[in-house]
Amino acid sequence: MQGFTMTQPATQGTRTADVCLIGGGLVGLAVALGLQRNGLRVAVLDEGDVALRASRGNFGLVWVQGKGDTLPKYAEITRLSARLWPNFAAQLQDATGIDVQLQQRGGLYLCLTEQELEARDSMLARIREAANGDYPYETLDLQQVRKKIPEVGDTVAGATWGPEDGHVNPLLLLRALTERFKALGGTFDNGGKVEKIEPLSKGFRLHAPNGDWTCAKVVIAAGLGNRELAPQVGLTAPLSPNRGQVLVGERVRPFLEYPTGHVRQTGEGTVQVGDSKEDVGFDSGTTTEVMAKIAQRAVRLFPLLRDVKLVRAWGALRVMTPDGYPIYQASTKCPGAYLVTCHSGVTLAAFHEGPLADWIAGDRHDPSMEVFHAERFTL
Repeated sequence: MQGFTMTQPATQGTRTADVCLIGGGLVGLAVALGLQRNGLRVAVLDEGDVALRASRGNFGLVWVQGKGDTLPKYAEITRLSARLWPNFAAQLQDATGIDVQLQQRGGLYLCLTEQELEARDSMLARIREAANGDYPYETLDLQQVRKKIPEVGDTVAGATWGPEDGHVNPLLLLRALTERFKALGGTFDNGGKVEKIEPLSKGFRLHAPNGDWTCAKVVIAAGLGNRELAPQVGLTAPLSPNRGQVLVGERVRPFLEYPTGHVRQTGEGTVQVGDSKEDVGFDSGTTTEVMAKIAQRAVRLFPLLRDVKLVRAWGALRVMTPDGYPIYQASTKCPGAYLVTCHSGVTLAAFHEGPLADWIAGDRHDPSMEVFHAERFTL
């Protein structure tokens, strides 16, 4: 472990766990539940309400179509997670009584021009070819779209349809994950930001405002905070923030049976509109210019929204790697340390609770995971 100072664990005043997981958002808590399922004592160390909260600002899609167009393995784990989602949601509801409002009846990506529709069809065709034909989707013209959503606007050229797509209520999901984690005996320390990860001769010491923790394993799932934490255990997290702004309209009659890439109707009847992408650093605010563009596109897609009142809006920061794909990596310099980062924490939640957590718990080398190592950015 060249370059890392080895010290002995503290004997007084230090709390212990089998695994300390840094980051209490959707990604971290899903992994934490999977580690608990493997019989491990888990402590989640979270920064608190002052942290950047992608888990509280996202769109709530469980989305398959278009994921992994240049990385077939990502398409594979996305589809796997979608298949795991129904059982995952059912288990959460059985354990907590919380219905996360999962719907997986399919989803539409609406296009306003023929060129946009053709480009999207070509992209999905490439994914299907890489999957040896096993990749369901359809490209629909306007009349075919209207059979699914009669209210769609006249200026829509068509859409791509993904039968595996769906959506959930992300706030209810976060609540269900938190309640289940605590009910299984997990410790939630949200007293502040982890200041340092210190590799020990066996395990790690984590320095936090509420006191130190020692653990055999550490999982870094702190979103954009991974940039500073990963190098402390011999890993790299080349992440950047990407802002998305979201508008929410008042409750209206049910009209949108399927989620789309830009507009969805929640279980409560409100209309959620978004999908902007902005490189503005760590500014999670909103701007009139971008909100106006979001609203204009939404009205073109669904003219009935012209008379719907907006009730709130927010900005949130995506956690983006240079190629948009996750980083899942075990440290070779500090065995027992893992980095988990992605921007699809809702879609991949069932995968994180299942196969990914099993991989971390079992200390197994999985060659298929190597495509998600951060070294791909330096090769």
